Formats: sequence, structure tokens, C-alpha cells
Amino acid sequence: MASRRSAGILLYRRGADGDREVLLVHPGGPFWTRKDLGAWSIPKGEHGDEEDPQACALRELEEETGVALDAGGLMDLGEVRQRGGKVVRAWACEGDLDVTRLVSNTFTMEWPPRSGRQQEFPEVDRAAWFGVDEARRRINPAQAAFLDRLEER
Repeated sequence: MASRRSAGILLYRRGADGDREVLLVHPGGPFWTRKDLGAWSIPKGEHGDEEDPQACALRELEEETGVALDAGGLMDLGEVRQRGGKVVRAWACEGDLDVTRLVSNTFTMEWPPRSGRQQEFPEVDRAAWFGVDEARRRINPAQAAFLDRLEER
């Protein structure tokens, strides 16, 4: 069986103090409601072997945040393997997002379990800008390598 693959965008900007800030998103749905440290992620999504990872990353950024970018100015940050085996590829791009205007697509699942009721949830329930040190505390541990790679450039 082929490993699951995802692609995403690490959006960054200069904060009011001049330090770099990165945009992270928090997954929506009932399983993530009370999880915080280690639960945040770059906006990303799964893709098949036939799909261009960069095209997937751009699509997922727009679906999860409402921000549309073109491929110009993307900086390749390579890949990481998460604990569950999923391989994530990322690109960084300078940009901005008013997190109070977050627009996320939704998914439907049976909730509560075995209730027979289908409920809709946002794929991303919130987004926030974090300084790089705080982002390291909040991001999925494997994805912290993307923060390191961004800082090296």
C-alpha cells in the first residue's frame, strides 16, 4: 500500500515587532475540540500519486483559509514524515490573512458516534499567527521541521 501524501503552504509575514510570524490552522470537528499543543498544522491536504503536490498545496490553502495564491514566489521546504506515516510536502510563501475572516470548507460525519445523525463541521475551525517559537509548541511535531527550514533561509 502506498503511503498517504499531503501538501501544504506555510504562509509567513513580518509581525509588528519585525519578527517573523507563521500562519497555522487548527483542525475542526469534535475530535480536535479540546486539543491544542501539537494539534495545529500548516494548511494542507491529501493528494493522489497523479496530482501535482504544489497544485494540491495551493488548492488546500484556498479551501481551508479562503486565500488564493499563484505558484510564483513559493519556496520549497521539502518533506517530513509524520508519526502516523503520512508524508507531508510544504512550500513557504510570504503573505497575509485576516484570521477573523477565515473561510473553510466543511466535511460531514456521523456525530455522535452510532447516532445515525450526520453533522457538518469546518475542516479548519480557526487560524492564528504565531511567532516561530510559539508555533513550534503548537504545530504537529513532525511539521516543526518546516519552521526550521524557513528560518534557515
